[in-house]
This record gives sequence, C-alpha cells and structure tokens, in this order.
Amino acid sequence: MSGNPVERLGRGTTDLVVDLGGLARFAGRVVVAGSGRPWRLRRLLDEVFGIGVLSISIIGLSGLVVGLVLGLQGYNTLVRFGAENSLGAVVGLTLIRELGPVLTALLVAGRAGSAIAAEIGSMVVTEQLDGLRMMSVDPEDFVVAPKAMAMVISMPLLSALFITLGLFGGMVVAVGIVGGDAGIYLTSLESSVEFREDVLGSLVKALVFGVLVALIATWRGYTAEPNAAGVSAATTSTVVASSVSVLIFDFFITALWRV
Repeated sequence: MSGNPVERLGRGTTDLVVDLGGLARFAGRVVVAGSGRPWRLRRLLDEVFGIGVLSISIIGLSGLVVGLVLGLQGYNTLVRFGAENSLGAVVGLTLIRELGPVLTALLVAGRAGSAIAAEIGSMVVTEQLDGLRMMSVDPEDFVVAPKAMAMVISMPLLSALFITLGLFGGMVVAVGIVGGDAGIYLTSLESSVEFREDVLGSLVKALVFGVLVALIATWRGYTAEPNAAGVSAATTSTVVASSVSVLIFDFFITALWRV
C-alpha cells in the first residue's frame, strides 16, 4: 500500500467504516428476508443439523477436556489456601460465565462458520446465487437467512452442552482423581451459581456470539470474490474476524453488564 503512514491509517479506517456499514445493511436485509413468508422451515432444520448436531462431538469432547483441566488447575491452586472445598464454585462460575460461551463460539466459528463462508462463496463462484435471482428467488432469503438463524439457535444450545460436560469433567477430577466428595462439589456449585445472573447471562452471551458469527460468516461468503482465492480469503477472514469479534464483545458485555 503506497502513501505515508497517516494516509494508510486513514485509508484503512475508511475501509473499516465502509465494511461495517455494508455489514449493517446486509444484516438488516437478512432480518427482513428471514422474517417474511414463506418460512423455510425445512431448510432451517437442515442447517441446524449441519451447524448444531454435527458440532456436538467436538463441543462435547472439548467441554469435557476443559472441565478436567480446569478441575486440576483449580484444585492445585485452591489447596494452597486450604479452600479445596470451593472447587465446584470455581469450576462452575468459570465455565458458566466465561469459558463456556467464549470457547463454544470460537470452536463453532472454526468448524461451522468457515464452512458457511466457503459454501456461500462457492455459490458466488459458480453463479448459483445469480441463478436464484434469475428465477426470482431472493438468495438472502433462500440461502443466507436459514444459515444465520440456525447459527443463532445452535450457539446457546452448544454452549449449554459445553458447560454441562465441563462441570462433569470437573466433578470427575474432584471425586475420581483428587479423592474429594461429590456432595461437597455439588453443594459448592449449587450455592455459588445464580440462575438469573450466571445462567441467563451465559445464554445471552452465547446468543450474541451466535449473531456475530452468523453475520460475519454469511457476509464474508456473500461478498467473496468470484474465484478460488476469494473463497479462500473469505473462509480465512471469517475465522479471524469472528474470533476477534467474540473476544472484543465478551469484554464489553462483561464490563457493562457484569455477565
């Protein structure tokens, strides 16, 4: 990129604002297209299966392993202060308030978000979207909206699965490895977790992350250059932009609403 640093900074800022404006307009069109009839329930269910059901294995395994590691690290830290009976609270609050929704969003962005961008980008290259327009079918309604809605629906459910298996992994460590009592672990967990602030807050985070990943993945695919390099760039940028956006929004949600 030619020009002095100030010029490059200004050009980059302008491009960012233009991209954000395009993304906002695209999001508005998708919401309008998805809320009108005909309701494409069959396509929505197919996308929920592809995004949600096919992600269960990686989400479940990751949640279990994270719970095991968190249980071991938490116990090794708490035992120094004689507070090992609080392991359930530490594992529960960490998973529910933070690690569950964030790690789920990062994993889903890498697995399903990249696939969405690649699929829509391939439809751009092969002119399938133009073919839909020629048949008077809105591609934002027929292709984009079901994928975006399926991502928004699946993200909180996958986050709940991640957290559940993570809590189980923590209990396996507390009972089976360090020789603690299951009742103490569960009592500590139950007494520290509040449904309204912790559980509902976690679901709100997951829902926001689902909207972010859905919009970024569909937008990158929809605006991909009509060649192989464009599809590759769209797929890569989807994972990067989604991951960074999730982390940034996680900070602001936590700072503003204490979630």
